[in-house]
Amino acid sequence: MPRPAAPAPTAGTGSAPTATPAPAPFFARRTPGGPPGLALFLNAGDPPLPVLRDLVLMLDEEGVDCLELAVPFPDSVTDGPVIRRSARRALDRGGAGLDDVLAFIADVRPQLAHLRIALLADWSHSLKHRDLAGATREIAAAGADGLLVHALPPRLRETHLESAAEAGLPVVTTCYTKSPPQTQAQAAAQASAYLYLVAHYGRSGTAPAAGHAALAQTVTGLRAHTTSPIAVGFGVSTRQDVEAVGAAGADAAIIGSAAVAAVERAQEAGTDVTGAFRGFVRSVLPAAPHRTA
Repeated sequence: MPRPAAPAPTAGTGSAPTATPAPAPFFARRTPGGPPGLALFLNAGDPPLPVLRDLVLMLDEEGVDCLELAVPFPDSVTDGPVIRRSARRALDRGGAGLDDVLAFIADVRPQLAHLRIALLADWSHSLKHRDLAGATREIAAAGADGLLVHALPPRLRETHLESAAEAGLPVVTTCYTKSPPQTQAQAAAQASAYLYLVAHYGRSGTAPAAGHAALAQTVTGLRAHTTSPIAVGFGVSTRQDVEAVGAAGADAAIIGSAAVAAVERAQEAGTDVTGAFRGFVRSVLPAAPHRTA
């Protein structure tokens, strides 16, 4: 599937029409054969949004490629206890609904030079009671670089893809290493932001028994169906894991539970969350820089 087109130009009175530029691609600065890009997952509101703003700016300074920013939702069946505790903390604090998160993105996005933001929104919690096309336009207008809809009913997949294309908003699709070949091919073909390859069937925080480097054959097979980046997540928590993902040929590694746990530890200890998280980021970034100036 080609990258979604930008919204149609709007003619202005007495002036040439202007088009909204398409979001910059994800993991675009990876050098051929170099270490993979890095994406980190966090729940909006954990830490609180004012602290999260400083943390996001720090991620940009450190050269992190992507933040998967979730609108928190309760009792996710695909998440392990660390991420579920984080979502509960964010929800208990309040002020982290979809509208709040979009306002947050609109505020911070213009300050970012490199970091891309992929919004993760759960269908039932955040989108079910909204017009999907309208919500997608709002997400694009806020400045999100991509959208991953969690637990989207299959009957709405085409509507979702069409709405995103009309809004000029790239989509993140997902598949498992054990998904049927047809499912993998479809997910790869429909990815226009990046394809999220889930390394292990289970809850977040669990790792594949054979290690991430063993995913090379799956990554190679997916390449035949997409020109979008392939990112691997689940069980990625250390620099060695990130490098193993790169060895499998993927474009990026996604760290979820380990990133959320770093925030949790800092908050429990009463230390500076942004400073503590900077240390975590530096511990997992590949030793050799993969970003160009």
